[in-house]
Amino acid sequence: MGATIALAMGMLAATPAAQDSQYLFTWAMETREPVATPSVSATGRDFLAVFDIGPNSKEFGRLVAALPVGERAQMAHHTNHEMPADGLLFASDYMAGEGFVFDLNQPNKPKLVATFGDAGPYTHPHSFERLPNGHTLVTYQFKGKPDEQAGALVELDNKGHVVRSSDASDPNVDPFIRPYSLLVLPKLDRVVTTSADMLPSDRASHVVQVWRLSDLKLLKSVLLPKAPHYKDVVSKSATEARLLEDGETVLVVTGNCGLYKLGDLASSDPNVQFVYDFGYRACALPTVVGHYWVQATMSGHSLTSLDVRDPEHPVEAGHLVLEDGALPHWVSHQPGGNRIVITGFGRLATHMLFATINPQTGEIKLEPRQIDFDRQWPDGWNGPAMPHGSVFGK
Repeated sequence: MGATIALAMGMLAATPAAQDSQYLFTWAMETREPVATPSVSATGRDFLAVFDIGPNSKEFGRLVAALPVGERAQMAHHTNHEMPADGLLFASDYMAGEGFVFDLNQPNKPKLVATFGDAGPYTHPHSFERLPNGHTLVTYQFKGKPDEQAGALVELDNKGHVVRSSDASDPNVDPFIRPYSLLVLPKLDRVVTTSADMLPSDRASHVVQVWRLSDLKLLKSVLLPKAPHYKDVVSKSATEARLLEDGETVLVVTGNCGLYKLGDLASSDPNVQFVYDFGYRACALPTVVGHYWVQATMSGHSLTSLDVRDPEHPVEAGHLVLEDGALPHWVSHQPGGNRIVITGFGRLATHMLFATINPQTGEIKLEPRQIDFDRQWPDGWNGPAMPHGSVFGK
């Protein structure tokens, strides 16, 4: 598949930067059947894989180490969006309601240091972000049985023990809140969480939530306004929030491809405004590289980069189209560099792609090299595996 894409797009790898990472850490699951959607369960185990991706490596994509965990995978899902400075990476098997903590300070010897599950009444951990105090904030989707009540924002220590939690329910603003992802803003003493349901549902949330970091008090559930001249669909289910290059501006994307700007976050009355419609109706993770917002669009089989130096008026700068049937979901960029890793579903379910972004123009190009997840694995699994959360080493 990689050779076909690379030749079709006529793209060459960019010249490596001095900051290029040597290793890539990937959270994945073993599966017997091709996985077309994120809801299909696996039949093997979850595992943490370490790959050699050094720019001068003679064996690019070599499997350095693989650490299987758990009894049976159900949905290897999110990790931290970037490798934490202390080398402790959190990961979730969402459908199993389980979390794992890995010590990756020695890339060739990954260690499982903790497992965790429910946080009191809260279930199904989803996304993670490291705090300045060394703990990790986690979004839990539900309280009690799945999809009956809103979950919470929970602080865990590095053993997965609950330090504190704060309920996300706010029925007077939105009766359907499902904490999804999060962004920690220590300088503002704030946390931003998004709201989107991971389970099949005909309901959607219409809020982002702003919390005070110091005590995890929910300050406001901010309703996403209907986009002018667009159908209401772009305001449904906020999925990811990211901080822009200026260190102050936060943008939020919805699963239906609307982009919103959060304002007055330092106040007790933050607000939100619609700024862009990607034109598709199935958007996944973004990443921010310099002054470019890079968005994975599953329904568009593509990555789009926006110049967001004027965040109220984003301008498309680059557009990379993958082959039909490739559904990019997870994207993460190399800190200090221009490489982007891509995982997803459909034709992309058992492959990992790499792209580069031009820091001057925002143009995105596909690298000819990829990593194949259909192989013989060290634990004896012979066949396909599905990568998801992936982060570059420091």
